[in-house]
Amino acid sequence: MSVDRVLLAEPRGFCAGVEMAIKALAWMVRAFEPPVYCYHEIVHNQIVVDAFRSQGVQFVDDIEEVPVGRPIMLSAHGSAPEVVASARKRGSFVVDSVCPLVTKVHHEVKVRASKGYRIVYVGHEGHEEAVGTMAVAPDAIDRVESIEEVDALPHHDGAVALLAQTTLSHRDWEGVAVRVKERFPDVWTPGRSDLCFATTNRQSSLLAMAARCDVIVVIGSANSSNTTALARLAVDAGCANVVRINTADELPAGLNGVVGVTAGASAPEQLVREVLEQLSPANGIELVRVTDEDEYFPPPRNIRELQTAIESAATVLLGAGLLSHPKMDDRSLSASTVLAALNNDV
Repeated sequence: MSVDRVLLAEPRGFCAGVEMAIKALAWMVRAFEPPVYCYHEIVHNQIVVDAFRSQGVQFVDDIEEVPVGRPIMLSAHGSAPEVVASARKRGSFVVDSVCPLVTKVHHEVKVRASKGYRIVYVGHEGHEEAVGTMAVAPDAIDRVESIEEVDALPHHDGAVALLAQTTLSHRDWEGVAVRVKERFPDVWTPGRSDLCFATTNRQSSLLAMAARCDVIVVIGSANSSNTTALARLAVDAGCANVVRINTADELPAGLNGVVGVTAGASAPEQLVREVLEQLSPANGIELVRVTDEDEYFPPPRNIRELQTAIESAATVLLGAGLLSHPKMDDRSLSASTVLAALNNDV
């Protein structure tokens, strides 16, 4: 490899929703005897999933596979209402780690459907977020992801609402949304976009460096919607050589010139560091920052209650005072640090 310089996108990697979900599942691993069960992959990244598997987490695609009485985590992508209900019947302790931005879309679907709207939902077929969202009001929603599918929608005289999978790229969304508005001129849209701010930020940072790059490396798994959207965006931006990889071991030989590096919202920062080390640019690394991302999603309420109970019990057992002992600051603890600790336990 003869890499001259690396342009490193900022923001990149873990978003606030992924941070919250990983830390919540790590707490369950620490609090319960294995196995802990997780409905679907906690996030779409094989490195993250394998780290939890090594700690006894079992990932299932059918909630009925979970033995009654075991602790259950529901993934960050959101689950159908019947799945949530079934988990609460089966599980001894159930944590729904759904991203708050997905919860917002679920709420919008529920409200619009209750008011008689026909909902046009822009999302990828089979994606877990889309499946869970459509299950909120299956009789009132149509999923589309192309202009042709919008054109194929039946005529509807009543009210229509337009909603979206949060991890879509603007390019996935924009043309389809325009066509929906042409077909249904009075369509209702939410006051705040459904598209995830973290997805948008990562795309903006990639575009800010794309014109200067000979190669762009996108780190993340193939089943990650926002990761594959980043790779497509890099191609659309005119970069002749775009490489999506899971780990540094997959970097192709012979990369040279200026290499741009970014990571999808479910890719750990450790993978970025390993890629940078292998690229070893002769003239260093330049950070290409488009915004500061300081959003934080606290753990689900029952995880916070579990944390408090464990802290209080440990304090009493150690003979310290409950009023004076320091509280754990979840915000200051990164999910990358949590993952590293899990790997060290293997």
